[in-house]
Amino acid sequence: MDIKDSVILITGAAQRVGRFIALELARRGADIAFSYYADDEPWAQTRDEIAALGARVFCQKADVTVKTSITALVESVQAAFGHVDVLINNASIWLKKPALEITEIEWDLELDINVKGPFLVSQAVAPLMLSQKRGLIVNITDLSAFQTWPGYAHHAASKAALAALTRYLALELAPYIRVNAIAPGTVLLQDNADPQKVEWAVGKSALKRIGSPMDVVRTIAYLIEEDFATGSTYFVDGGRSLV
Repeated sequence: MDIKDSVILITGAAQRVGRFIALELARRGADIAFSYYADDEPWAQTRDEIAALGARVFCQKADVTVKTSITALVESVQAAFGHVDVLINNASIWLKKPALEITEIEWDLELDINVKGPFLVSQAVAPLMLSQKRGLIVNITDLSAFQTWPGYAHHAASKAALAALTRYLALELAPYIRVNAIAPGTVLLQDNADPQKVEWAVGKSALKRIGSPMDVVRTIAYLIEEDFATGSTYFVDGGRSLV
């Protein structure tokens, strides 16, 4: 599949890594639809920056844990563009707390946003892709699905479930829809990250450096263009999973 002129829907793309993904794919000629969750996110700025690149752009506030909200989003994207070629399930939450202190609300929030959300959005978009006999779904998981990180039991469980969901959807939606996942390492620290945090992140990488959102974008671009890749999780982590 060519990136140019593809319609790409990205959840949670108003800021951080999602924003980088949206802008770079627009720069490469794709038309971009994206969702955001809160009014105080810089969604308008992201929308305007995408439009300035010459891409068609559509954005809508959506809660990925609510099926009616997802249905409204997908229907709006279809009305705006007519079809969806690529779905990137990027919207996510990241909470930390010792396992025995995690509340039921916190557990449900992690699982709802990180697993239920991608499942419901995929379920809504897949019929459009099946009708056109082509499509790609990319789920953004992370290394907690494959490593043991104390304090992140609920987050790790959600991301491990997303990795498993990737494989099941790849099989059930084949041959017309490909489904893959990306597990990034440290690719974007907070702007005010202290030197100790930076040193820690570098030390955790086999390549002894921090990555960038562009590492994730280049992997997504590969998955869009490589039509024989499905059912896999791609580690973009500088070898952190090896350390």
